[in-house]
Amino acid sequence: MQHQKAPGLEKNLDPKPLYDQLPTHDGGAQLYKAAGKLEGKKAIITGGDSGIGRATSVLFAMEGADVFIAYLPQEEEDAQETKKLVEQKGRKCYLHATDLTDRGNCQKLVEDAVKQLGGIDILVNNAAYQMMVEDIKDLKE
Repeated sequence: MQHQKAPGLEKNLDPKPLYDQLPTHDGGAQLYKAAGKLEGKKAIITGGDSGIGRATSVLFAMEGADVFIAYLPQEEEDAQETKKLVEQKGRKCYLHATDLTDRGNCQKLVEDAVKQLGGIDILVNNAAYQMMVEDIKDLKE
């Protein structure tokens, strides 16, 4: 088991996760077979630098989408790796380092994504960290 201070960095994981593989019945893995389901689509993926966000970015690229990923500035190295993986699949990947806990940063993110991508078809709101509260009304914006 590995523990990292938040935000964790995927570059520090060992073993490295797989992004374009699906598990097989014998415990192995096989390459995901894309079907072009997102051809020409444009997606914003928050938390797109690592983990579920990176896997989503890569698989969306395999399906034909260009992606615009948001991540924290201290996760730049992970974001650059995600960009490389997406571009290896033949799609565009735009990077946007920001702190999404600020409403103004969220608005700027969308404005920049529309400018870079020419529109938005998909939003994957994946950036998060666990915050325990007794009542959902206690969560801040």
